[in-house]
Amino acid sequence: MKLLIIIPAHNEENNISLCLESLKSQSFQDFVCVIVNDGSTDKTAEIVENFKLQTSNFKLENLQISEHQPGAKVVRTFIKGLESVDWKSFDVICKYDADIVFPQNYLEKVNQIFESYPKAGIVSGLVYIRNYKQNPEIKNLRNPNENWSDFSNKNHDWVFENLSSKNHVRGPIKAYRKECFEDMNGLRAVLGWDNLDILLAKKSNWEIVTIKDLWVKHLRPTAYKYKDQKAEKLGQYFYNIGLSLPLAMISSAKSSFKNRSAKEFFITINSFLRQKDKRNLSKKEIRFIRNLRWKEFFKNFGL
Repeated sequence: MKLLIIIPAHNEENNISLCLESLKSQSFQDFVCVIVNDGSTDKTAEIVENFKLQTSNFKLENLQISEHQPGAKVVRTFIKGLESVDWKSFDVICKYDADIVFPQNYLEKVNQIFESYPKAGIVSGLVYIRNYKQNPEIKNLRNPNENWSDFSNKNHDWVFENLSSKNHVRGPIKAYRKECFEDMNGLRAVLGWDNLDILLAKKSNWEIVTIKDLWVKHLRPTAYKYKDQKAEKLGQYFYNIGLSLPLAMISSAKSSFKNRSAKEFFITINSFLRQKDKRNLSKKEIRFIRNLRWKEFFKNFGL
């Protein structure tokens, strides 16, 4: 199969080289990688420009800086990358982040899943981050002698980024079968796009696959800039994926209980109720998502 990799990048001079080197070293080489530089003010574009001179399957697209919107920004940058190539001539479309380091066999294993399971629509490995709790001295430090291609993890310096279950395909490492991507009508430029895509893939009966023995190194914790705004963003996310008020209340209560914060529940619901924009979903898509969430809710009670 032929893979198209799109990497949105903004001010990634500290990470982009490691990401591209790990892709350049892949055992599977039937891919084209488009790095979309979203108005970086650092050396991101210069680094990519120098890198792509070394190989023919890496390309650079430069954009003017776009308005910062969590979720929407990265998808719009991704779409610009899609528009720069004939994406329908590829079998698999990947949206990867610029701060990811891949093991040498990553694309090979992803390709094997798509080849072996015709109903696999979205595929990834797992996302690991630095084990700061066990090794606080390594936080925000870069060992110049570190072997980034070493994924043996003998000292447990890297741990699973526990933001969701190991069955969830994470936003930084999404790979879509082209037919699944078309059935979903592409990615939606909204906060929560990386959960919405899974729901829309399921609507068309595609399967979601995570390869449990395959992991990547994530150089920065996800959404580290928005930690203080988590409850606000959660309300917006529940609205964007089409939840009704009762479903939003159930989901908010679950999150608040997990985080032991009653305050979070009220902030989330208040944020949900303030949303007035038209949802980027059809009536059929909203109906499917709500029915699916109710089924999942009742399933937890054995009903």
